[in-house]
Amino acid sequence: MSLCGSVSALNLRWEKGIPKSTTRCCSPSSCEKSNGLAFWGSEFVGGSLKVSGRYVNRKLSKGTLQLKVVCVDYPRPQIDDTANFLEAATLSASFRASARPSKPLKIVIAGAGLAGLSTAKYLADAGHKPVLLEARDVLGGKVAAWKDNDGDWYETGLHIFFGAYPNVQNLFGELGINDRLQWKEHSMIFAMPNKPGEFSRFDFPDLLPAPINGIWAILRNSEMLTWPEKIKFAIGLLPAMLGGQSYVEAQDNLTVQEWMRSRGVPDRVTTEVFIAMSKALNFINPDELSMQCILIALNRFLQEKHGSKMAFLDGNPPERLCEPIVEHIQSLDGEVRLNSRIQKIELNNDGTVKRFLLNDGSVIEGDAYVFATPVDILKLLLPNDWKEIPYFKKLDKLVGVPVINVHIWFDRKLKNTYDHLLFSRSPLLSVYADMSVTCKEYYNPNQSMLELVFAPAEEWISRSDSEIIDATMMELAKLFPDEISADQSKAKIMKYHVVKTPRSVYKTVPNCEPCRPLQRSPIEGFYLAGDYTKQKYLASMEGAVLSGKFCAQAIVKDYEMLVAREKRRVAEAGVR
Repeated sequence: MSLCGSVSALNLRWEKGIPKSTTRCCSPSSCEKSNGLAFWGSEFVGGSLKVSGRYVNRKLSKGTLQLKVVCVDYPRPQIDDTANFLEAATLSASFRASARPSKPLKIVIAGAGLAGLSTAKYLADAGHKPVLLEARDVLGGKVAAWKDNDGDWYETGLHIFFGAYPNVQNLFGELGINDRLQWKEHSMIFAMPNKPGEFSRFDFPDLLPAPINGIWAILRNSEMLTWPEKIKFAIGLLPAMLGGQSYVEAQDNLTVQEWMRSRGVPDRVTTEVFIAMSKALNFINPDELSMQCILIALNRFLQEKHGSKMAFLDGNPPERLCEPIVEHIQSLDGEVRLNSRIQKIELNNDGTVKRFLLNDGSVIEGDAYVFATPVDILKLLLPNDWKEIPYFKKLDKLVGVPVINVHIWFDRKLKNTYDHLLFSRSPLLSVYADMSVTCKEYYNPNQSMLELVFAPAEEWISRSDSEIIDATMMELAKLFPDEISADQSKAKIMKYHVVKTPRSVYKTVPNCEPCRPLQRSPIEGFYLAGDYTKQKYLASMEGAVLSGKFCAQAIVKDYEMLVAREKRRVAEAGVR
């Protein structure tokens, strides 16, 4: 059964500029005479929209007025009173409430992704002076985005903000930008490969508490799993729901496929649901992914009523999320420097960090140093003297996974899509969204822009962009059989962007958990931040932000030691 999402076409009749009626259609495909697209709630947007370097203007019938498009978001869910949100809020408040340092520390931080930005933000809140260095000319790291010559944005990844991201949600509130999240209906929507063009949904009822709302969503779906499969899966999952975080971490030694089989869960459950989830969470398949990763997500989604509720950012991440963090840091006398790539970590005679040498030949010194880059970059720059230290040696196991993000602008508005994240269940694609519908800044009433995650990407990362687009179009022809064909005889590509990340989040294969380092290293005055470091969430935006808070917390706790270390260094320099 084909199901309609939260995007609906409007057939508006105008009289003196006021619509007489606004009706929701039961099926987008039935609204061929519609004049625009409706989103529930929010403010008016519209006017001429620039697409592929030229303005798109629709020819209006005589006597009609230019339409405005109503973009409606769902209300922000009630997450502020959950235990995890309050725990995150308490940690945030601890920085603002900490005693003001008599001598603020200068902390040099490498990497202006969410981990580095978070570290700098909370250190500034605590009264210190972070200096954040970013190698590239754009903020965001794994959430970076760029504007092309037509003024359109393309991103490193398709980023979703969950209700179960308490530290991220607190960060938005602290910056006063909660209104920049566009919350979607509480559903998970999967394509049906055996029924091209159709979707199956897991709808979470708002009236039911967790975990009943999640169980109800699973039980109500009769298209993907049979009743015996649901029962066996529920029985297999019960220990995870009862055992909590300790049970979850203990499953790190098993792949998703191994865990499912050991619990008697039929392989079809893995094929129908968890291939899609595995690729969405870590860009790899269930025969490689650690079951710990799936259980962390399921625990949050099932234990928190709004945990699995999703939101899209209302525009590009560097401007809409990262810039407010930078402005906050700078308002507290911190610094953020782009185009500042680190060439070498120079050491003192005792093996501690002396300074960072930059590619332009300049050097920068501080009272403490943080590496908030991806783990692969850290390993490339790790001093030889440190490589055999067990803390750093264990990092060999942590390797970034390749991922490709694809953006395709079409010459028409696709009908078989939703105002939501969609699980493609394709062998080559993970998740996708029509960003011309889901995101206000990218909105276009006449043409669709699909953003897709191409995964697993191991075999594709070295292939040409045109090969990747051709393969993507073949998969899209299955998802949109009435609208897209691989030869472009139907919807035509106006332009595309392919963003390759050869090493993205660390590949969460079994037995990685013991290799994740704490934020405080054994090297005095040297710290790590990043979603690969030790914290209870996935390699995700939430994990990155929380790692930054933990890193800042460690530095604040080490304040007296770091001040004494600096005094010692100055005294020794004076003697020489």
